[in-house]
This record gives sequence, C-alpha cells and structure tokens, in this order.
Amino acid sequence: MSFFTEVLGAIFGGSGFAYLPTDWRQVIMIAVACLLLYLGIGKGFEPLLLVPIAFGMLLANLPLTGLFNEPVYDAATHSGSVGFMWVLYQGVQYAIYPSIIFMGIGAMTDFGPLLANPMSLLLGAAAQLGIFTAFLVALVLGFKPCEAAAIGVIGGADGPTAILTASKLATKLLPAIAIAAYSYMALIPLIQPPIMKLLTTKEARKVKMTQLRAVSKTEKIIFPIAVTIFVILLIPDTAPLIGMLMLGNLFRECGVTERLSDTAQNALINIVTIPLGLSVGFKATYDSFLTVETLSIIALGLTAFLLSTAGGLIFGNVMYVLTKGKVNPLIGSAGVSAVPMAARVSQVVGQKENPLQLPAHARHGPQRGRCYRLCRCCWYSDQHLRLSIP
Repeated sequence: MSFFTEVLGAIFGGSGFAYLPTDWRQVIMIAVACLLLYLGIGKGFEPLLLVPIAFGMLLANLPLTGLFNEPVYDAATHSGSVGFMWVLYQGVQYAIYPSIIFMGIGAMTDFGPLLANPMSLLLGAAAQLGIFTAFLVALVLGFKPCEAAAIGVIGGADGPTAILTASKLATKLLPAIAIAAYSYMALIPLIQPPIMKLLTTKEARKVKMTQLRAVSKTEKIIFPIAVTIFVILLIPDTAPLIGMLMLGNLFRECGVTERLSDTAQNALINIVTIPLGLSVGFKATYDSFLTVETLSIIALGLTAFLLSTAGGLIFGNVMYVLTKGKVNPLIGSAGVSAVPMAARVSQVVGQKENPLQLPAHARHGPQRGRCYRLCRCCWYSDQHLRLSIP
C-alpha cells in the first residue's frame, strides 16, 4: 500500500497541481482567461480574436508546460529544444504577423468613401485624441518618452500598429502593450456603445447619410501606389505596415489578382490570426502581468481608447452641426484604428436607432481613412452582421 502511495505522491508532486497553489496570482490569471473565453464564446465579443488570446493566456499560466522555453542546444549530443510558443512569438517580436494582417486588411478595404469625401480624414484625426493624452500622462508617471509614445498608441486600438511601435521604441513593454491593444480591440462592442450614446443625441443617431460620388477605377488603383510612395518616403519606418496595407488594397482594386485578394482577406488573415492571438495571450503570465507597471500601461491604454472614441464622436457632432444634420456623428467612433470592429459597432448602434436607414458611412467608417465594407469582412464578422447588411 505504501508503494502505491509513494507512486501517487510522486505523480502528484511532478504534476502542475502541486505547483498551482504556490502563487495566488496564477489562479487569478487562469480565472481571467476563463472569463475572457466566456466573453468570446458566450457573449460573442469578437470571438475570432478574443478566443485565441484568452486560450493563450490560459496556457501561459498553467505550470510546468515549458511552452515558452528559450532555445537550448546541447553540444555533446548535437541536439536542442525550444518551447513551441517561443517560436510562435517571434512573429510578434519582429512584427511579421502584424504586417501580414495589414495585407489582409488592405484587401478588405474600400477607400472609395475616403476618396469621395476626404473630410472623413478629420474624423480619423480627431479620434487620436487619446493617444496624445496618454503620452503626456505616461510622461508624468515617469515613463521614458519612447515608452510613453508606445503606450499612447494603444489609444488607437490598433494591435498591429501598437506591436510595431513597441518593437521599435519600447521592446521590454511589448508584451503588455500588445495585450492591452488587442484586448481593447476585442472588447470594443462592450466599451464603445455607452460612450456613443452619452455623447450623441437620439435624433443625431438616426441620421441617414447621403450616398457619396462614384469613384473611378483608375483613382482606386493609383491611390495605394501613391500612398505607398509618399508615406514611406516621409516616414520610412512605416514601410512594413503601410507597404502591406497598400499591397493588399492593390490586390483588391487592380482587377487582375482576384485570387490573391481573396486569399489575403480570407484564408491568410485567418491563419495568421491564430498564432498572433495565441502569442499575445501567452505573454500574459502572472509574474509579468500582475505588476504595477503592466497594470499602469493597461489603465493608460484604456483611458487613451476612451478619449479617442470621445474625440471622434465630439468632432462628429461638430460636423453634424456644420452640415446642418447631414452627418451622422456615430461615424466619429469608427475613427479609431480598430478595424473593422469599431465601424461595425457604429453601424449596429445606428441600426438600432433607425433600422430602415443605416448610415452609409458607418458601414465603412473613416478608420483613419480606412473605409471598410463590412459585408466583405470575414475575419471578424459574425453571421448576424452578414445578414443585417445588404
């Protein structure tokens, strides 16, 4: 009997159960991961993004997995080992996943509304209010200027841009910034609607915007080429994201690469979303996540995102007044860079107020100039939305 007891004791002692109670923070992070899974699966909050992030967070906080072990090479046996998630995370570390994601976003993007109405750029600019506010607050809290700038970008709720910025300016803060940016992207349906209803009137939310002018095929083909040349010459560090964004859009608009466009906006972006979500979630370990610095970054990111949403809505109200009720202020909340979730939330809120008159721009949203045709967005779209948009 003692033999079996010893065997069972040895099995238990070498299992994760024996190590789980050693730190209460570990239990908390597992509970948080399960909560996020519930929000993604049970409540449908951007499940294609939130589910892999939450599951990666769950794996990261289970003990003894070795999933994030760094490469080890044994010269004597000429063999080595490396953790599975360490390998996947290199795509985040070197901004590979974000660049591929941007190619898919470009292939899903219709810049026609922007070309027809350049004024929508101002809404996108106004929706960056939170970035600058968070930057200043982070400086006051003692962060270095480069770190404060990387933290401020969370306010755009643009995961790929946040990852690229952090990898350039504040490498050590990359995990916390990536987690914050993608978490807020996934929780946009929960965060934005109360602000939208607070800062707009019921009458304004019912406004149906008139159709824009027709944009020629030539304009749509020239646009991504011209933007690539101008923006990358102006800011060379933007080459990975801007280059891939515009390449994807060129696939869409040129008319001779339909298969590449379809692959970029469907299969490729879905495939990359899996390792990206897992990698972001896997950095949310209890020992690095539940710290004052990380929690400060997450709080600053949330503040930045709230202010960015408010900034877009406030300017949307200004345009509503200046155009004498021709602009629906809800499109201002789509000015944040979370694509296409923010635009979809604007459309859904507008549809609830006026089911028969959907604001045309809200289907696309300025998205800092990225106007999305939501009916084509298979990456984040859900069945209800597909049915609700003509």
